[in-house]
Amino acid sequence: METAQKELTSETSTKTFAEVSGSVALLEGLIAEGTDVIFGYPGGAIMPIYDALYDYKEKLQHILVRHEQGGIHMGQGYARSSGKVGVVFATSGPGATNLVTGLADAQIDSTPLVCITGQVFAHLLGTDAFQETDVINITTPVTKWNYQVTDATEIPSVLAKAFYIARSGRPGPVLIDITKNAQLQLFNYEGYIPCNHIRSYRPKPIVRKEYIAQAADLINQAKKPFILFGQGVLLGKAEKEFKAFVEKSGIPAAWTIMGAGAIPTDHELNVGMLGMHGNYGPNVLTNEADVLIAIGMRFDDRVTGRLDKYAKQAKVVHLDIDPAEIDKNVKATVPVWGDCKDTLPLLTELINEQKHTEWLERFKAYSQEEVEAVIQSELNPTTAEMTMGEVINQLNALTNGDAIIVTDVGQHQMVACRYAKFNNTRSNITSGGLGTMGFGLPAAIGAKFGAQDKTVVAVIGDGGFQMTLQELGTIMQSGIDVKIMILNNRFLGMVRQWQELFNDKRYSSVDITSPDFIKLADSYYIAGKRISDRKDLVSSLDEMLNHKGSYLLEVMVTKENNVFPMVPQGCSVSEIRLK
Repeated sequence: METAQKELTSETSTKTFAEVSGSVALLEGLIAEGTDVIFGYPGGAIMPIYDALYDYKEKLQHILVRHEQGGIHMGQGYARSSGKVGVVFATSGPGATNLVTGLADAQIDSTPLVCITGQVFAHLLGTDAFQETDVINITTPVTKWNYQVTDATEIPSVLAKAFYIARSGRPGPVLIDITKNAQLQLFNYEGYIPCNHIRSYRPKPIVRKEYIAQAADLINQAKKPFILFGQGVLLGKAEKEFKAFVEKSGIPAAWTIMGAGAIPTDHELNVGMLGMHGNYGPNVLTNEADVLIAIGMRFDDRVTGRLDKYAKQAKVVHLDIDPAEIDKNVKATVPVWGDCKDTLPLLTELINEQKHTEWLERFKAYSQEEVEAVIQSELNPTTAEMTMGEVINQLNALTNGDAIIVTDVGQHQMVACRYAKFNNTRSNITSGGLGTMGFGLPAAIGAKFGAQDKTVVAVIGDGGFQMTLQELGTIMQSGIDVKIMILNNRFLGMVRQWQELFNDKRYSSVDITSPDFIKLADSYYIAGKRISDRKDLVSSLDEMLNHKGSYLLEVMVTKENNVFPMVPQGCSVSEIRLK
């Protein structure tokens, strides 16, 4: 068996070999799929795979994480920065269940993952064996597809199907649960054949050109058209096609937080961010537009506010690859089902070249009002304490908007999304739909593995950092270079803001104390520094960015600063508040 395993190479994996184990077949398949890094944590039920991995050190890089949730967030960060499928290993029982939060996060944010979990021997299934859980039923609601392998001969075809499903159409997470006997079982391996078709699964819809024509007619007749774009543009690798459509149409375009970077932040037709803490103009003018063109976005409640008061005056053109999203929340006047990389060029060809100058001026007027009421004081405060906004603004100046910004969840996330510059695609990595605290640090580690030529900055709150800070150990052992910036306001800031505004400042369980983060980083051999004085900000950011290796910068910011504008829950987007 050892000889057969050592003779196998990825270059010859399409030929017939002597008997190999299911574990070897799995690793050969991963190599054939172009996998270069795996994030994982070993255990009893997945031990045969790890034993086989010992002979694949030259072909597959395995990153030992400190917790399975950290591992899957690393897989997400890797997938989001690289555009490839993230691969994660975990053992059975608690190892598998620790993946659930990351699976749910990846499912709602359309992140392609293939997760491999070990399982007890097939003859023990259903006996409540040690570290046995019904991982298939547990993960069914939070995966695009899952499957339990009990026979090694299935592994090549199931793995091929898993990668195809994960990356095709609307991407998502897939989980394969492999019993220990299947990992050990020898079989006649006949090579790995990638999958490009599954009967009854149509990931790339047939584009109906009559709908393209109807959409073009609506757009050409519109006086106040408005483009709302989301992550579908990035997932479809349609940035070039999208930019051509925007520039020919002359239509103002605003983004969801998952769509940031599809066109540069400073593009003249990019009018800002949609949603609860988005920019003033895009929210107010949604309810004045006569045609909304939604591209690769799903009308999430954080974007729409009250649905019964959302854009009732507008006709809606909705471009999406997932038919389940069309008419789900907002009724489409013209549904355009398809990959936007295919549909946008067809639509661009039919629309008239226009300039909606007066309409665009309305956005600029609202933008100026927001600058005077909110942005000026946030980016250039006169208070002694620093604000999150000014920190992000100085970070922009030093990175020229070219860094990958990975955020955790909370006030710092909204501030970073509002004020960071995203000049490149796949440069904003955040937990959008699920809002997972603890996402930031491990996702940044994964993002750096996926884009090692880029500067990766993790922007994290003091609360979220404490949820996955053990992954500093992964940084220590792997030697990866991640810049970590903790914006410490000594509160669970977003919940505190809500309690201030809507619960009469009844601050319940939001005043959080933290360890000495700099000493903690030092214990993991990571350099660090804490600052609280504005005069130290620029030099400290520069020191962090130019340090060779990972660096943790803790910035003490004002405690009770609020993120505005804000659409209060239960309100219309046009009821957005500036204070």
